[in-house]
Amino acid sequence: MRGAQKPGGILLAMVAVAALAGSCRSGTNERQPSPAPTPTSDTRIAAPGNAASFAALVDKAAPAVVSIAVVQAAPAEQNPLLRDPFFRRYFNVPDAGQVRLSSGSGVIVDGGRGLVLTNHHVVADSRTIEVVLPDQRRFEAQKLGSDEPSDIALLRLPASNLPQLPLGDSDAARVGDQVLAIGNPFGLGQTVTSGIISALGRGLSREGYESYIQTDAAINPGNSGGPLIGMGGTVVGINSALFGPGANVGIGFAVPASTARFVMNEILRHGTVRRGRLGVGLLDAAAVAGTGTNAPAQGALIASVEARSAAQRAGLRRGDVVVSAGGKATPTASALRDLVGRTEIGTNLVLRVRRGSNTLDVTVPIEG
Repeated sequence: MRGAQKPGGILLAMVAVAALAGSCRSGTNERQPSPAPTPTSDTRIAAPGNAASFAALVDKAAPAVVSIAVVQAAPAEQNPLLRDPFFRRYFNVPDAGQVRLSSGSGVIVDGGRGLVLTNHHVVADSRTIEVVLPDQRRFEAQKLGSDEPSDIALLRLPASNLPQLPLGDSDAARVGDQVLAIGNPFGLGQTVTSGIISALGRGLSREGYESYIQTDAAINPGNSGGPLIGMGGTVVGINSALFGPGANVGIGFAVPASTARFVMNEILRHGTVRRGRLGVGLLDAAAVAGTGTNAPAQGALIASVEARSAAQRAGLRRGDVVVSAGGKATPTASALRDLVGRTEIGTNLVLRVRRGSNTLDVTVPIEG
């Protein structure tokens, strides 16, 4: 018959429709879950030197960072009456507890000689100083010297071939550089924090010798004396102080490595710290700019010159503004005072001076 389909064709069509329907049912009701993707490691995170991880730097630096336990005289022992046995007995003041323990941190900067840098305030008035390495070796340290104005102290351990972390060039540090702080906060054990250098040249004392590095890396009680470490793996500062009520608020301070190196070398050579001086009184030029003087916005303004001083003999005058010393900029009075203070006595230091509209170089021998 014309137009009639063969039975075979009808059967194939029915099979095709059935297969399509089965496929649709499988897609809507019987779909099997896909297997979870196999986890893969991102090798970039663990790559040495990658900014995403400080692990390689910590592995290198941490063995040289030590904990320091100090036995000090209790405050009562500073009172001569309370040191008198009869007075203590009369007023029933117990003999026990006449010493106290304090703790801090330090860093081995010369493993061959066993030299450790820490803060003056960590070891001040110490009776004994115990230094504990991360591998739990313990040594009774000898205090070679201590300098209160810079808050730096130098210890020696009776050992050699120790891990070390060398002092770097803090004068090359820049605001925004990444840094690590390693120490023993609150006696918890070695702890690592990170941040950046927030500011440079922060002077916090009358002497103006510190010219602190400011950082937002968390520094807490117990971190004192530990290192502030640059990304090159050297010490750029010795953590010294924090700003606030006794716990970190994002503002900490470190003594620059250049100052710590100067203090260490002075103690090793002379047993004490001898600081250079010019014989001038200084003010920040910025503080007097716009008050009728012709002082530039930056520099150290000479407010007075001592009679018979090296500055007077070199021809420096009141009103001169020192903008650099030894080729290094001195934007503030504390910057110049700090630089001169850590210059070897007897050195001839070249000062670049603005005097009115003129600029001249003046060579001044540094005195003690």
